[in-house]
Amino acid sequence: MDILIRNNVTVIGDGNTPLVFAHGYGCDQNMWRLITPDFLSDYKVVLYDLTGSGKSDLGAYDFKKYSTLEGHATDLIEICDALDLSGAVVVGHSVSAMSAALAANRQPERFSALVMVAPSPCYINDGDYTGGFTPADIEGLLDFLDTNFLGWSREMAPAIMGVPDKPHLAEELTNSFCRTDPSIAQHFGRVTFMSDHRHDAKKVSLPTLILQCSEDIVAPVAVGEWLQDNIRESQLVLMNATGHCPHLSAPAETVSAIREFLGADANT
Repeated sequence: MDILIRNNVTVIGDGNTPLVFAHGYGCDQNMWRLITPDFLSDYKVVLYDLTGSGKSDLGAYDFKKYSTLEGHATDLIEICDALDLSGAVVVGHSVSAMSAALAANRQPERFSALVMVAPSPCYINDGDYTGGFTPADIEGLLDFLDTNFLGWSREMAPAIMGVPDKPHLAEELTNSFCRTDPSIAQHFGRVTFMSDHRHDAKKVSLPTLILQCSEDIVAPVAVGEWLQDNIRESQLVLMNATGHCPHLSAPAETVSAIREFLGADANT
């Protein structure tokens, strides 16, 4: 199968340095539309849909392969191989931030930096680690997802978006969730929320920007602080933006933080 077709890969921009955008759960590459125009003059922008999402080949979603985030990390590496990318910066939102970290740990020579937008290596509280959810919270969330996918989408999307003054964004995220194949959404949801990649996060050796929203029900501030403490070459930016999708709700602030990081990284 042509990998670029499988993941609906789009390549735009006039620059040489690859800037790869990987969207989060229940979304697609269109979610980056408000920030990518700001990078087209300086970067080769690569957008793709995770397998099982958007306009990817849904038939390529192998439930065994994608039973862990390693499957999505493999896809990212394969896309970079197909496009012969080197020195790529990966901007990963939410769960894709961790997939990008896994890919970078496996092939650090392929990448130059990571930008983690509202990331979380583990969603479940564990001892001194605050992930934001108890095990019972997660099981309840996943049971709701399994038994009433559309109801889950309509209830969770506005809370995840976290900007009640911008209801059109909550509606967009709701519609995006609802367009996802329910069986894939349920499977990927369980893989996402049950994952624990704290050990892998500690292995990240690339310069890493962590974009943490000031209020986020999915990834609380403590998660961003933990990542900063455990990724050697990392910097944490606590944004004024609220919610879990600042690239949609606060695109200017998101662009500014990424540009500042990339500029500083280029000078190191």
